[in-house]
Amino acid sequence: MPRALFSGFLAVAAWAAQLPYHQSGFLPGTDGKPEGWSTWSARAETAPRAYVDSMHSRGEAGSLAISGNSNAAAYGGWERRLAVVPGRWYKLEAFYRARGLTYERGQVLMRLDWQHGGKRAGQPEYAYRTEREGDWTRVWVEGPAPDGAEDVRVQLYLSNAPQGTVWWDDVSLQEMPAPAARPVTVASVNLRPRNTSGPEESVRRFVELAAKGAPRGTDLIVLPEGITVVGTGKEDVEVAQTVPGPATGMLSELARKTGAWVAAGLYERDGAAVYNTAVLIDRKGNLAGKYRKVYLPREEIEAGLTPGIEYPVFETDFGKVGMMICWDVQYTDPARGLALAGAEIILMPIWGGSLTLAKARAIENQVFLASSGYDFPSQVLDPNGEVIASAPEGSVAVAKIDLNRRYVDPWLGNMRGRLFKELRLDVPVAPGE
Repeated sequence: MPRALFSGFLAVAAWAAQLPYHQSGFLPGTDGKPEGWSTWSARAETAPRAYVDSMHSRGEAGSLAISGNSNAAAYGGWERRLAVVPGRWYKLEAFYRARGLTYERGQVLMRLDWQHGGKRAGQPEYAYRTEREGDWTRVWVEGPAPDGAEDVRVQLYLSNAPQGTVWWDDVSLQEMPAPAARPVTVASVNLRPRNTSGPEESVRRFVELAAKGAPRGTDLIVLPEGITVVGTGKEDVEVAQTVPGPATGMLSELARKTGAWVAAGLYERDGAAVYNTAVLIDRKGNLAGKYRKVYLPREEIEAGLTPGIEYPVFETDFGKVGMMICWDVQYTDPARGLALAGAEIILMPIWGGSLTLAKARAIENQVFLASSGYDFPSQVLDPNGEVIASAPEGSVAVAKIDLNRRYVDPWLGNMRGRLFKELRLDVPVAPGE
């Protein structure tokens, strides 16, 4: 083996010996930096103050502190270089606490910046998932080392927070198994009952087609908006019923018969209020939750319906789901609110609307979107906005999706992590109101 190549091999081996890496407690060296750690900023003018703070820590004394130092342009912080093997998966995890921030999501950054020969290999992997644990917040990110990567810069930053300070502790990087596929079979029903005798018959027709068209092993069945009113010739308020009630009882039977989760839109009465509601039934026929349509079009408001006030996300046995209804697709915040709360797939009972905007909601939030409608396709979109299953009227669209599949842009990287970290929710959209 040539001497230069052997020396490089020893260097890589030395880095690799540091994995799994974990450090809790930091002591300053002669240069003020803990051994193996360095500081970084794009320009000297934007360098924040990075120092070891012996007063804040989760365990052993000392943490990696970064202060904005009254500099509105401050961006940068701490980093450490560790060896990786291309194609293998790694998990970076750390804890932070902060003060003086105005927009924590965008001002506290952690990422894996893959390297080869001192240059970037592939695209950085941004940590966007967090979990509060007492005074500290756990943040983590998982991803594969791209082709050609030989090491990675573990980077802990503070961004544009002139009065902010963040403390980092319990930093770890370890190799992990590649995540197994997380397959989910989604069935979206395309049916428009006509001239029915009332809500019960309309719902029954949906249930019959879904039971017939959803293949064995289906995990999720999606029905349209207003299944209790379509085909009846009645007004929305006339067919409103309690939840749980007669319609949810029929949907529960469908869930028990097929062993699938069922989502459907109906009209709910709660005292004097009537809501345009989507219900979620679990595999055993239990009511798992409901969503009351937030964005009501003028016609529904004038008909006496009441808008909802929240975007709930529901935990299923295959992942997290959220629901939107029809007019919600016209606006950015329903899908965004669900995605930020962890929804991996959005279920959308709908009457009619913009297919372009539906695609945009999937793309901008990097979620699957399953719709079931009348004047709108019954289909399943992937996080790139591509149609992966669609059904003509009187049939069922069936899609097999993988909730663990990564949708990576070759130039921009893992878009879910990147979009969520670069999303600006702190800038007022209507100043003065």
